[in-house]
This record gives sequence, structure tokens and C-alpha cells, in this order.
Amino acid sequence: MKKNIRWILFGELILFIGLFLFTLLLCGGLSAVLWFVDLPSIMLIVLILVPGLIIMGEWKDFWKAFSVGIKPYRLLELKNIIEAVGAAQKLTIFGALFAIIISGVILLGRLEPSTIGPNLAVCFLSGFYAVIIEFILLPLKLNAERKMNEEMDLEDDGN
Repeated sequence: MKKNIRWILFGELILFIGLFLFTLLLCGGLSAVLWFVDLPSIMLIVLILVPGLIIMGEWKDFWKAFSVGIKPYRLLELKNIIEAVGAAQKLTIFGALFAIIISGVILLGRLEPSTIGPNLAVCFLSGFYAVIIEFILLPLKLNAERKMNEEMDLEDDGN
């Protein structure tokens, strides 16, 4: 049975949002959703991820990862897709670390007892965003690896 990676990602997104909202309802109510929004942290991660993929020449292969299993790809293309998603995973981690360090430096620069908690929470949000992005990238990579293994198996059976 063919699995459409887009449906898998959509299912993961629904699962993640459901668990997130369930946890928020138990802990802090829906007003706590705003605690998890920090645009500068998201922008720092994206501004490292996207240009990094473009500079490395992996952008097109990264986008192809969203159509593996839908469109046919040769083994070399699948290998390039796997490498592009791996690069995206690493860039996401580096972007999150960069954002965490910047947030930490700003926190320490404005150290006041009344603001330590909220500012420290903002430091952790970059790591949270990296986990969310990894939650999307991991199935992309696994799907491409599975498809590559299937293609290699078909080539072995053909010989």
C-alpha cells in the first residue's frame, strides 16, 4: 500500500496540535498559547535554515522530499533528497542553538529578578521550535530512505 507523505505529515500535525492543546488545557488554559509564540526565535531558525539550504544547493532536493512516493525518483535523486533533509535537520539544530544563545545573552544583559522567568521561557522556545521542525523532517527523511531501499530492492530483483 502506497503511503502519501503529505497525509502522514498532516496526520502528525493534527496529532501534535491535539496533544499541545490538551496539555495547555490541563496546565494553563488556552490563554497559555501565547506563551509559545516568539516571532524572533522562529525567524532566526528560518533565516538560518532556508538560506543555508539555498547556499548549499539543497533547496530543490529538499522540496522534492515532500513528493517522494507520489512522484517517481531515481536512486541518485533519492540519495540527494535524503542528504538535503539531513542538512535541513542540522541547520535547524544550529539555528535553534544560535537563537538560544542570543536569547541567553540578551537575558543575562537585562538581568532583573522580575524578568528572569519570562525571558528564560523565551530562551527555551527556540528549542521547542526545533523539535517541531524535526517532527516534520524526520518522516520526510525516513520516507525517502524507505523509497530508496525499495528502489534498490527492485534493481536487485531485476538483475
